[in-house]
Amino acid sequence: MKHLLKTEKNYNYIEVGEGKPIVVLHGLMGGLSNFDAVTRYFGNKGYKVIIPELPIYTMSLLKTNVKSFAKYLYDFIEHKQLDEVILLGNSLGGHIGLYHTKLFPEKVKALIITGSSGLYESAMGSGYTKRSDYDVIKKKAQDVFYDPEVATKEIVDEVYETVNDRNKLVKTLAIAKSAIRHNMAKDLPHMQTPTCIIWGKNDTVTPPEVAEEFHQLLPDSSLYWIDKCGHAAMMEHPDEFNAILDKWLTERNF
Repeated sequence: MKHLLKTEKNYNYIEVGEGKPIVVLHGLMGGLSNFDAVTRYFGNKGYKVIIPELPIYTMSLLKTNVKSFAKYLYDFIEHKQLDEVILLGNSLGGHIGLYHTKLFPEKVKALIITGSSGLYESAMGSGYTKRSDYDVIKKKAQDVFYDPEVATKEIVDEVYETVNDRNKLVKTLAIAKSAIRHNMAKDLPHMQTPTCIIWGKNDTVTPPEVAEEFHQLLPDSSLYWIDKCGHAAMMEHPDEFNAILDKWLTERNF
């Protein structure tokens, strides 16, 4: 289902439902549509689901980093006049959510991360030397998932277009370096925000031991596994992902 993209000031975003705000943060090569199942489910369950388009390829190169994206998120939340938000992030989106929570803990009621960067980056921006080879890019896109069929032609085409756009490739590499530079191992033990960690058991981008480390370092965290699942649990097993998250939110009275 296609949701209407709203534009206000310099923000583009999707907004569905009414109630407690869940702000969703997409990954480096992830589109807003990756969260269709989350949007549909929670938008009908007393939550307002908001997915901003992060300015990954539109920020100046100097500002193409995790910290700038976290500040952009703060400005967006202020613009929308939201309080006590629930942040949900996948991959780079999880990292941005974590960094935002470190900087502005009073703004965040709860945090959900899945396949998040922030502790370990498996060559986030490398492997594109053969970027003009469609089959190589297709294989890279398929490797993100346990089931390669999840990587539709539309997804592969989008990744192919991104890595063959010189400006986007330069920024992808800048983000990869920034993710390593903004490692959060020392910050996490000081972050008291309740955090739900949902992870694919077969994630090869951020392997299962990364989820274990997040769980160990974050003082108030719960860890849930999804079997036969790669780096984007909310896409590959949407029903299971939503059920886990719904249960956690209900138990914590969020």
